[in-house]
Parts: sequence; structure tokens; C-alpha cells
Amino acid sequence: MAKHPIRFGIQAGQQNIEWERLLRLWREADGWGYDSLWNFDHFFPIFTDPTGPCLEGWTTLSALAPATRRARVGHMVNGITYRNPCVLAKMATTLDHVTGGRLNLGLGAGWFELEHRAFGIDFKTVPGRLRALDEACRILKSMFSGEKFDFHGRHFRVEGALGNPRPVQRPHPPLMIGGSGEKILLRIVAEHADQWNTFGGPERMAQLIDVIRRHGDAIGRDTDEIEKTVMIPLCYSASPEREQAVQGMVAAVQQCTPEEARKRAMIGGRDECLETVARYVAAGVTHLIFMATPPLDDDLDRQFQAFAEEVAPAARAQLG
Repeated sequence: MAKHPIRFGIQAGQQNIEWERLLRLWREADGWGYDSLWNFDHFFPIFTDPTGPCLEGWTTLSALAPATRRARVGHMVNGITYRNPCVLAKMATTLDHVTGGRLNLGLGAGWFELEHRAFGIDFKTVPGRLRALDEACRILKSMFSGEKFDFHGRHFRVEGALGNPRPVQRPHPPLMIGGSGEKILLRIVAEHADQWNTFGGPERMAQLIDVIRRHGDAIGRDTDEIEKTVMIPLCYSASPEREQAVQGMVAAVQQCTPEEARKRAMIGGRDECLETVARYVAAGVTHLIFMATPPLDDDLDRQFQAFAEEVAPAARAQLG
């Protein structure tokens, strides 16, 4: 049996969507029983026309979270280049109190160069961003401890910092680290993460989980403690046209054939979707997070609701 329970979530990036439509989706998804709800941390739309509308992540999350009652909430994921980690810790602690301890703190090294350049934010090199992520994790944990501390790193310098009050969750909100770089990023995951997220098929996820395990062995951590999560499109009992569109999108992003793309999406009817969940669970993934792929319409809402009612309970009963 898996160490972590089977969970399902929805990630709805706040791009190209009206506020009221986004708010309605979160309220309904919370009522349908989804375990986690996520937005993203970008200032421009991603994987589409970057000049389109995009609402800011922390502002929207702070407004969306109180509209929910049970689901855990967070960003998938915060770019560490965008905020001083002490300020980020204060923001996270505040929202943890607002939600009664339902925040997951997503973290990543940052990747969208365009918004860095446009806003004058230092993009750093890849090694620089990864070092900054590692330093930020250490600072965040110290801030959450409630003890005054100093930190002198290559990217951040802290003198007499103090996080007061402490978060509701102890020792701190779960740290969700996103990414798949095997040499450095997954070592950071093995050392600091409570949750890990990336995208890919079950076979690839199993390979990456093994890499995390080897990093954990090297530093003396049991990485089974880390909840493994995957981002995956949902296309449940949809039209052939919508299935074809989702397969094409996955194939383009992940550089694979449409046939292989189908195995990397939650696509088809109840039985096919249960088989897909089982393959991910066998690989070590227990938390599947569905991307709200466009068009964000009533049919997609129907798919989210139907999956929650018809597939999720059976998956939890059979695999949890």
C-alpha cells in the first residue's frame, strides 16, 4: 500500500480567464471533493500568446483560498527569482493563517525568461537559479522556525531575520518543489521537499523517483516521506475532437507521439482512467493534478465533476 493517500487536484492558471469564471471553478472543485487546488506564479500567459491577460498569483490565491473550505491550496510553483525568501515566508505564513493551515508552498527555480527580462528581474544562470532555490529553502525553514537567524549565501544575505508569528502548520507548510533536473534539482528535492511535482508518463516518473531515492540515500533521508505528484491533462469521457486536441497538445509539449501522449494524459472513460491512475500509483505517484487546459468551458467543468464522482472514489478504494 502507498505511504501517501491517493489524491487528486486541479491546477487552473489565472491566464486568459475572467475572475468570476476562475472563482466559480475553485468553489465548484472544492465542493466536488478535490484534494488540492493550484494556480501558477507567472505574470505573462505561458505556452500561448504572452500578451494576453494574466492575473497575479499571490493576489488571486489570497482571494480564492477563502472561497474554499476543504481543499489544500497553493501555487504550482513560485519562481524563487521573483521574491526575497524572507518576504515569501511572511506571505506564506499569513496565508496559512487565513486558510486555517491549508497552504502548500510551491517552489521552483524559475524558467520563463521573457517575464524576467520584461520586468527587469535578474534571470541568473541555470546553476545560479538552482543555488538560489537551495538557499531559499534553507531561509524559508529558518523563518518558519520562529527563531532569529542569520544567513550568508551567494544569492541571499540575512541578518537577524525573524518569522513571527509561525505558520499554523508545524513545522511549516509542506514545501512542494517542482522540476526534473536529475543532478541538482532532484538533490534539492531529496533534501528539502515534502512534495515533488513534474510532468511525464509513469515510466519516466518511476525513473525520476529512483533518482530522488538515490539522492536521499546519499544524504541519509528516507525519500518515501516525499509525496510524489504529477501534472497531467484531464480529458474524461470527452468528444473525439477534444481527445485529439489534448493528445496533440501533450505530444507537442513532451515531444512524443499522439499514441504515447494518450498514456500521459487522464483520457478516456472510467475504466481507461482507472488504469491510468493505477500505472502512476505503481510508479510511485499518489497525487495527480489535472491542468485546466483550454477551452475553460462548461464541458470541462462537467469532466472535472464527473471524474470526481465516478473515478476518484473507485481509485481511492482500489489503490489507496
